[in-house]
Amino acid sequence: MRTQTKLYLSILLIFTTLSFSGCKKFLQKDLQGTLTQQSFPVSPTDALLATNATYEAVREWYYNAGGFPIFDIMSDDARKGSNPDDAASTVGPYDIFTHTTTQDGIDRYWNALYVGVKRANVVIEKIPAITMDEALKTRYIAEAKFIRGLIYFDFVRAWGGVPLVTSTDPPLKLQRASVDEVYTLIISDLNFAVDNLPLKSGYQGTDLGRVTQGAAQALLARVYLFRNDFVNAEKYAMDVINSSQYGLEPVFTDANGVNGNNGVESVFEVGAIQADNTQGGGNQYANTQGVRGTPNRGWGFNRPTIDLRNSFEQGDPRYRGTVINLGDTIDGVVIIGDGATPDKTYDEHGNLIEIECYTRKVWVPGDNVITQWGHHRRLIRYADVLLMAAEALNENNKPAEALIYLNMVRQRARQGNNTILPDITTTNQSELRDIIFNERRHELAMEGWRFWDLVRTGRAPAVMGPLGFVAGKHELLPIPQSEIDISQGSLTQNPNW
Repeated sequence: MRTQTKLYLSILLIFTTLSFSGCKKFLQKDLQGTLTQQSFPVSPTDALLATNATYEAVREWYYNAGGFPIFDIMSDDARKGSNPDDAASTVGPYDIFTHTTTQDGIDRYWNALYVGVKRANVVIEKIPAITMDEALKTRYIAEAKFIRGLIYFDFVRAWGGVPLVTSTDPPLKLQRASVDEVYTLIISDLNFAVDNLPLKSGYQGTDLGRVTQGAAQALLARVYLFRNDFVNAEKYAMDVINSSQYGLEPVFTDANGVNGNNGVESVFEVGAIQADNTQGGGNQYANTQGVRGTPNRGWGFNRPTIDLRNSFEQGDPRYRGTVINLGDTIDGVVIIGDGATPDKTYDEHGNLIEIECYTRKVWVPGDNVITQWGHHRRLIRYADVLLMAAEALNENNKPAEALIYLNMVRQRARQGNNTILPDITTTNQSELRDIIFNERRHELAMEGWRFWDLVRTGRAPAVMGPLGFVAGKHELLPIPQSEIDISQGSLTQNPNW
């Protein structure tokens, strides 16, 4: 196993003490030794702590769409999972697009993202005044701007225009910014990060896992892809490729597994250690989706659909690297599953609609639940960058170049077996567009991108309509009703909610 990132500091006190300024009570006096917005951060050590706190924000369970992988569950790649009764009224509605403005989890997701914005703003606003090494100061600010850009990209995909908070002391009431205004901030933050972050090779030892120039470039490529700006998407994806800092893991399962932690394919990942709490360094993301029952590795949510299972090309090793079936043996552990979950589920007409299975993408070797908390969630990996490059190049009328990067992904996937997954040769733009789209599904399945790929390419109504998706409504989540109520009218709801 490669060296794991050491960004796991127990700094909950930073969040709890860096609250928005309020009215002082009569004769209130801060206790000596208490951290306040005036006393933190003021030293180089504080600057490091504050910067590390921004990383912890994306390791929080609620950062993951309120705790559950609802964007996979809403897509055609996944079902709710777990046993039929578990979270049927809270997570289940996302499976069939009956979630509402008060649905469980939406408010927690919204709040978790703003906690991350707050922590990034502390670094961006407060660290410039600290007397310390100027190069390190600039790097800390660039790291925080990357995190803020990442979080606002989460915001704009999920809700469209949202209030922009760029200060530690914002106005009491904030209106929604436009989508374009949010993207302007995202791109500005990420450009600063590109200009001021080191290459991946510039980090060593305990700094492994920090944001790099390549991560900022890759995220910019993704942002521009969502904006249908294929010229810039190509530029930034190719910057990552031409940096020679990244490659593909020889074994597909290592792309998301422990053997690939901070490895050659990892462009940006959320590091974790095997501790069953976030403040101690754990990440509950994999525990939420881990095998339920025997072995007891988690709750079993986010189950691959029959449609996804059947969509893989014959013999594609990525099927086994994505789906865990009952009876499989992984790392010497036999998968028996959950006794309360039917092995197969049929509809009223006798049609098979669900099979008990689990996602391989979050598997961590071990024999207990706590090991799952050590999963490093990959937010950006090199295979995705290659497919973004292929998509952008094809849209920019460079299909021959697009084939180079598409076939690199397929070559790794076949893992030396040249009888499967043959190279793609067509240069017809329309055909190649569909092929790249399908390749993304199989390479990135269960990693949270299928729903967004369907939405951004306009395929969502056709693919997810039978699941309950309504065009003009379900492209976005509803603004949490609690936030609208608190705003006293300054926040408006998304269309058709």
